[in-house]
Amino acid sequence: MEAVDESQTTRDGGRPVPKPGVGRRRALRLLSTAVALAAGFALRAWMLGQFFEPNGDTVIYGGIAQNLLRHGVYGVVGDDGLLHATLIRLPGYPLFLAACYAVFGVGNYIAVAWVQIALDLAACLLLADCARRIAPEGAKEAAWQAALWLAALCPFTAIYAGTPLTEGPTVFLLALALWAAAVFVERPGWGAALTFTAAVTYAALLRPDGALAAVALGPALLLALNKKSRRPGRWWMAAACVLLALAPFAAWTGRNWRVFHVVEPLAPQSATDPGEPVYPGWELWVGTWTLDFNSTYSVYWEVPDGPLNLQDVPPRAYDSAADRADTEMLAKEYNANGYHMTPWLDAGFAGLARKRIAAHPLRFYLWLPLGRVADMWLRPRVENLPIDLDWWVYENHPEETVISWSFLALNALYLLLALLGLALKPKPGFRALVWAMAAYMLLRSAALAVTVVSPEARYTIECFPMLFVLGGLAIAWGWRRFRARVA
Repeated sequence: MEAVDESQTTRDGGRPVPKPGVGRRRALRLLSTAVALAAGFALRAWMLGQFFEPNGDTVIYGGIAQNLLRHGVYGVVGDDGLLHATLIRLPGYPLFLAACYAVFGVGNYIAVAWVQIALDLAACLLLADCARRIAPEGAKEAAWQAALWLAALCPFTAIYAGTPLTEGPTVFLLALALWAAAVFVERPGWGAALTFTAAVTYAALLRPDGALAAVALGPALLLALNKKSRRPGRWWMAAACVLLALAPFAAWTGRNWRVFHVVEPLAPQSATDPGEPVYPGWELWVGTWTLDFNSTYSVYWEVPDGPLNLQDVPPRAYDSAADRADTEMLAKEYNANGYHMTPWLDAGFAGLARKRIAAHPLRFYLWLPLGRVADMWLRPRVENLPIDLDWWVYENHPEETVISWSFLALNALYLLLALLGLALKPKPGFRALVWAMAAYMLLRSAALAVTVVSPEARYTIECFPMLFVLGGLAIAWGWRRFRARVA
């Protein structure tokens, strides 16, 4: 609801009455909101019909959910045809899938997609209300509408809403966390605190990096609690929320110790169960030259179990002719060995990597990680569309190139609006929350720089709820300036 001083006046008796035209403005707001949601639904439904293709990680998550429902085992079927317990994925998304399967039928990915679309549209409303609460007086209505339309018509999040992967539910949970944080900053209370805790906790159960939301946004809530609440024992609220947030991970860690005898509070970065082969030498070598999604798709995802085609490896992977010769020898041996990465081959790639790192440490530790983060933020987000990876080669596919450049420009627009929103003055008391959004995006980028050698644009999708809110604030500011000029 709007604040009373924006929409009401007072009779002599003190009873508020609507200002002239308030009913009309409310009707227009409801109409615009309904149209935005309808447009957002149409976009998501169209993308679901055109690009729905469950595979890869979807099948892994779905298999765990099926085994959980049918056999009561959180596990996967191995190459031996037997069901084995697993810890390669956190339990958040398999549990979500299992709940959907229990209602709509096992393996019904279409039903899962529709549930995620509903959640994504709910996220649009939550983000619109979050922007409204943060906006200064006189810009609240514009902030609601701008954030709502930015979120509803964003093709980057819309396509993941209908894709059975963790990105869709994560966007919803982060939107819920932002909304709860805004409510808490206005008036600290148990309802908002528990909602925020549940949102960030389940986001972390979906993806390990979901915990960054608590790290980034939590201090803003603690600051609001300290400033606005003077009740005795108010810090018990913070302590209780921390304990509730840690409880699921304590249970997950205990389960992993009981089943595998390892301490694993999240999920292994290698996405392998204890005892399964890992290839640190190969990973290290890949990290000495990967820079964009093209290499992820054509090289990293192929090995092991697929061919290593050096035609897909860029020239920056070699520092000398001898370096290239050694790489060609290892690739030839790997391909001749039935695409099996042996310990000897892995050690060979490790040797190549160490030599390259010693020769160019800044390249490995700074420039390549920064380049990969830039690729994940700035490249056209067309990974789920039937568009060639070499999207910039216009003469090969002019229509696809136009779409890609359009997506590139749209992505840049969202980023520029968010940067402008950061520079604006929010409602008093909300500055810490606004900067907490920026802190989340910086933490997310830093985590990607440190941990990811195979960049994918979807790894920054989790930052878009913040972009929608900040972009809504920027548009509301511009609209208010425009109205002031023409008044």
